[in-house]
Amino acid sequence: MPILDFLNHLLSFVAPAGCLAMLLAGGARLVWRKKTHLLPWYHMASINFLLGILVLALGLVLTGQDGRMGTYAALVLGMSTCQWLMSGGWRH
Repeated sequence: MPILDFLNHLLSFVAPAGCLAMLLAGGARLVWRKKTHLLPWYHMASINFLLGILVLALGLVLTGQDGRMGTYAALVLGMSTCQWLMSGGWRH
């Protein structure tokens, strides 16, 4: 496989994790504006992105296919739980 095709496949594989990480980090800043103990948005996005890649890779290994709905459900559940923990959501 040529390198450009490989990069295209790789970026397409991690794109859902990247988009969701940015949405969650930005959304946390909008929802909890007054909180001073929040991490910077780029830290929250990076942690969520790494977790998302891990969940997508695990889903690929376990199911043998990319893009299964169960994997995407686990992605949303895992990343939203991580964001909730980073934002201190249990204190509200």
